[in-house]
Amino acid sequence: MNKLVFGTLDSLNISKEMSIQTGPFGTQLKASEYVKEGIPVINVRNIGYRNEKEADLEYLDDKKAEMLKQHKLNIKDIVFGRKGAVDRHLIVKNKHLGWIQGSDCIRIRFNTDKIIPDFLSYFFLTEGHKKWMEAQGAFGATMGSLNQGIIQRISYPLFPIIIQKKIAAVLSAYDDLIENNNRRISILEKMAEELYKEWFVRLRFPGYEKVKIVKGIPEGWEVKKIGNVVSFKYGFTESAIEDNNFPKFLRVMDINKKSYIKWSEVPNCKINDIEKNKYILNKNDLVIARMASPGKVAIIEREINAVFASYLIKMSIDKKYIYSYYLFYTLTNNYYQGLFTGADTSATRGNINGQIISKFNIIVPPLNIQKEFELKILPLRNVLNKYIIQNEALQLIRDKLLSRLMSGKIDVENLDIQFPESLLTSL
Repeated sequence: MNKLVFGTLDSLNISKEMSIQTGPFGTQLKASEYVKEGIPVINVRNIGYRNEKEADLEYLDDKKAEMLKQHKLNIKDIVFGRKGAVDRHLIVKNKHLGWIQGSDCIRIRFNTDKIIPDFLSYFFLTEGHKKWMEAQGAFGATMGSLNQGIIQRISYPLFPIIIQKKIAAVLSAYDDLIENNNRRISILEKMAEELYKEWFVRLRFPGYEKVKIVKGIPEGWEVKKIGNVVSFKYGFTESAIEDNNFPKFLRVMDINKKSYIKWSEVPNCKINDIEKNKYILNKNDLVIARMASPGKVAIIEREINAVFASYLIKMSIDKKYIYSYYLFYTLTNNYYQGLFTGADTSATRGNINGQIISKFNIIVPPLNIQKEFELKILPLRNVLNKYIIQNEALQLIRDKLLSRLMSGKIDVENLDIQFPESLLTSL
């Protein structure tokens, strides 16, 4: 194996084959200018590892986005956060075209045939590079900080262009499978949500034709306080770590707009057995965010070694009164999400508590209807979770290949590889 030769992004920047653009200044983009719907803005909290985190996306109207057109994203741009998790990045795909980079982001754009952005993006996933970025961004501060100088010092292996494309193609094949599974998961989510709406919003549940509506709800259904059908438990105060010898540590940021938890992205926390027993998460428990993004709800669908953080409240259900999936879909619908937002007790940071939640009314259908709904939902959720677990396995294989490909331990020169369309365009 030949010794790897490395180059730096600085050489591309000097030759103007790469440009660096920081996000708009605070005077150019103010918090008051965000709208409920429109063109998405990528902020540091939305940056994952090659992908975007959809939770808490913010939006601009067309007029404001046009004013910030120099910050519009093009396909194959690479976007970093300037504060916090400086080891993360987003590579811009078709769906991100025209999105705006936020004030706390910095992006690079290439104008050269010397480098394949997808290859570079995968190199950025290697542990060595991530640790280098964290070290460069630290400067003794408590929060990492990224600037143009650090970006220019980034080094990468100088593989021939055809090798770059082959490496990117091998790794992209795994990501394509993951993305296909994500589309299937999205369909299953919509099917489950539609079933809930049909039964409990439109009230077209089995046998509805024979049931009278009394004071707005079907006869035999009850209105109870949430605190009468679940018990509440506040979470554990500790710092997240990356050590699989300890339990997973579910936080508010691990709950997004989707209906499931990506456990592969949840960190761990150091906790002794006594404390762990107090904060353990069990299958069918629900958790709800009480701070930061109050009202976010997740359901625990696996037997998993995990505890939950202090900004979350665990809700343990009692099947004598209510079933977990009925409660989950009820609390995630727009009506209850509006209640949680309206009950925010803090002017500066989202904040609700168990006492507030416990006083909200909830319509409780007869147990036989809730059970029948759960029996309909479970096959959908089981398939959904199989795809999630499959994605975790695919990601693990991809990451193991990643280090070997980038180090040259796996030689792809003589492999006959069919390039995806996204790479063919740059051949």
